Amino acid sequence: MAPLPPGISCLIRFSQDQLYRAFILVLTFLLYTTFHLSRKPISIVKGELHCSQPTTEKTYRNTEYGIGTESSTRPYETSCGWPPFDKNNYKQLLGALDYSFLCAYAIGMYLSGIIGERVPIRYYLTFGMLTSGLFTALFGLGYFCNIHNLWFYLAAQILNGLVQTTGWPSVVTCIGNWFGKERRGLIMGIWNSHTSVGNILGSLIAGYWVSSCWGLSFVVPGIIIAVMGIICFLFLIEHPRDLKCNFKPYNNSETECLLHNYENGVIPANHIIVLHGEGGNGVSAISFLGALKIPGVVEFSLCLLFAKLVNYTFLFWLPFYITKVDHLDAKKAGDLSTLFDVGGIFGGILAGLISDKLHKRASTCAIMLLFAAPTLYMFSTISKMGIVVTVVMLIICGILVNGPYSLITTAVSADLGTHKSLKGNAKALSTVTAIIDGTGSVGAALGPLLAGLISPYGWNNVFYMLIVADACALVFLLRLIRKEWSSDGPITMQQTQYKEH
Repeated sequence: MAPLPPGISCLIRFSQDQLYRAFILVLTFLLYTTFHLSRKPISIVKGELHCSQPTTEKTYRNTEYGIGTESSTRPYETSCGWPPFDKNNYKQLLGALDYSFLCAYAIGMYLSGIIGERVPIRYYLTFGMLTSGLFTALFGLGYFCNIHNLWFYLAAQILNGLVQTTGWPSVVTCIGNWFGKERRGLIMGIWNSHTSVGNILGSLIAGYWVSSCWGLSFVVPGIIIAVMGIICFLFLIEHPRDLKCNFKPYNNSETECLLHNYENGVIPANHIIVLHGEGGNGVSAISFLGALKIPGVVEFSLCLLFAKLVNYTFLFWLPFYITKVDHLDAKKAGDLSTLFDVGGIFGGILAGLISDKLHKRASTCAIMLLFAAPTLYMFSTISKMGIVVTVVMLIICGILVNGPYSLITTAVSADLGTHKSLKGNAKALSTVTAIIDGTGSVGAALGPLLAGLISPYGWNNVFYMLIVADACALVFLLRLIRKEWSSDGPITMQQTQYKEH
């Protein structure tokens, strides 16, 4: 009898439960990668939407915000600029594109988590990915249809921002359902690299067409996320109980969530909403106010507001900054900006590893925020010295800026969404995740907007703004840090640890 192939021999060493967990981990990684992949093109295309060469009357006439415009029947034929973004206030107009998307994302996120707890995640996430693909491609169709109306592009950004809120609460809840507390920081740190991988792929895909046909920089990512939405519908398993796995019961129920049970909690009964599922079994979904009362939710939410402000300013403005400072074309600047995301991958993993070792999430975030502030100042002063220096500083900034952002949006959100005060109720995870990320998204909306308003007065002022935001993020963690190092601190991992069955 022939020996088994090495790959099969390796697979049969794992239990069915372990294989399902690995499958869900990889699938959700790929799903959310496409969300970030579809967000990145706008930052790459900015350098093509405006440049310093003047436009001509022959190519375009009456460019006032694209209203009542006249143009040729073919796409805009100048090699530089795309009305209405060819004006002197182009930075404000490009900032408005960022702000419209991120503001809609921030507002929608608060509702998304609540909705996500009350509808099947697979359907909710599939709907979000299909519609996100539609609106991402819609922005690119403005190139092929020769549209120069500002409100068209703003509407596409707003609608895309709203539907993209379906992604994060859904995938974090799904991962929380499948994975317990052990090594959560490291596992989610590795898993959260999908944001950086998506940014890198989005930069490369958008950069490939940005100089020749920037419409495809949006259409292709739109198609990719829509295809992944179909894969989500066909393969995503929201909870192990959907497979009717034979886990030990807890809390007198017939199936066991892998998050397990906690100590008796303190959330008042009037903050719990009971949803009746199949068979009449009641499933508790926490209210918005009840989620805010979980210790640490408010502090980490406000910290993330400023941490995400810094991260998203880099996400949306870094390629454009590189084109101005290092005098590179849009494609080369986009390729170079991916190094920030490469650093972000290592930053997320490092933050998760340290927090698992120290058993202190807030302290880990604070350490990285403390080092990030002087690093940002160094980047602003020495990045003009050449490409080599820029490469090194981009990687270091990516590590320190993305580390706290990654840890709070993944492991911290999962910790708080499965806090002991919830008595093992996994239905709160989506709402808690949405509150934390929604508050962070307010900062994500403000950062690119402020960068667009401040940059005309000098890029150094933009970096000063980022340093102040970094310091504010650190301030909001001080109380949690003190409690983590005290004997009765409620935020440490030891005090939210639960029993493994």
